[in-house]
Amino acid sequence: MSTQSSSEVAISVSGLSVFFGQGKDLMQAVDEVSFEVKRGSSFGLVGESGSGKSTVLKAITGLATDIDGVMAINGQTLEGKRDKTFYSTVQMVFQDPYASLHPRHTIDRVLSEPMKLYGIENIEKRIVEVLEDVGLGAAFRFRYPHQLSGGQRQRVAIARALVLNPSILLLDEPTSALDVSVQAEILNLLADLRDEHGLTYILVSHDLAVVAHMCEDVAVMNQGKLVEILHVDQMRDMKPADPYTQELLTASMGYDAKKYAT
Repeated sequence: MSTQSSSEVAISVSGLSVFFGQGKDLMQAVDEVSFEVKRGSSFGLVGESGSGKSTVLKAITGLATDIDGVMAINGQTLEGKRDKTFYSTVQMVFQDPYASLHPRHTIDRVLSEPMKLYGIENIEKRIVEVLEDVGLGAAFRFRYPHQLSGGQRQRVAIARALVLNPSILLLDEPTSALDVSVQAEILNLLADLRDEHGLTYILVSHDLAVVAHMCEDVAVMNQGKLVEILHVDQMRDMKPADPYTQELLTASMGYDAKKYAT
């Protein structure tokens, strides 16, 4: 763990272990992972499939419940089932925009339901605001998911995450299901939203170009363990401290950190 001032830390994870199954089928998916994310920054979690990076997000959101360790959001320790206060602060954007939106619900309904649940007023005004924030606009309010492209669906998913005005977004492979050209648009949108709203991100990705474009610091995971945390400049310069990270970078040679730049 770093020694950042507690007032600067948006997300703190200390000694996190996550387990699935019971008895002889018990599996440890995450093993003693620790890191901190500074408020307003973007922190990457990278690793091969099965490394445990997405499971860390599930633990933070309470979707993984068999855990050891301590997690905190803005200095408040997370315990038990997550409450409304948590979800008004932390929201998640999932990998697959095709699966994350109800096919029979209009975009208006997708966006209005969380606000009704939280008693937010001026719902129509807020829907238009978030649709404009994600580059769609009010004309998309009464469309259905099947009427949208993959990139537009992911913009709606991001809008849904924003409607409660959270300060933290957990991004689980948010562009991996999209074409490369659309990936660039979504990543640039996320970067703009972070700047405009002072958001804090944890970005899970296996794509080092995505992480290099979005993040200042990167945690590398392998088989449930956190191998090292390095600044993105170390990653770009191919100067990690750990041999596994070096192998990961070498295996991805040819990735271009500038390919997503505007």
